[in-house]
Amino acid sequence: MVAQLSIVTEWFPEQMEPGSIFVLQNAGEVGEQDDPYWAVLACPECGTLGLITRRQFRGLIPVICGSNVCPTQFVIEDECVVPKTAKLN
Repeated sequence: MVAQLSIVTEWFPEQMEPGSIFVLQNAGEVGEQDDPYWAVLACPECGTLGLITRRQFRGLIPVICGSNVCPTQFVIEDECVVPKTAKLN
């Protein structure tokens, strides 16, 4: 698993590698009012793209990979990935 997130400044989904994060231009305007979507993150383990909320981006709640085959769970702390559980086979 990638330990450090890499912030990208231009949206090229096909070029996002595991651990890449792109902050949305309309961050905070879409999703639930108290915890809106903030960025697109490529799972640090498998690279699956998924939306994360402001609270996940700030490390207040864990991120869970949205892939059907990757059970990775982690918290973001200062652009670092901190695993929450061991990956199961």
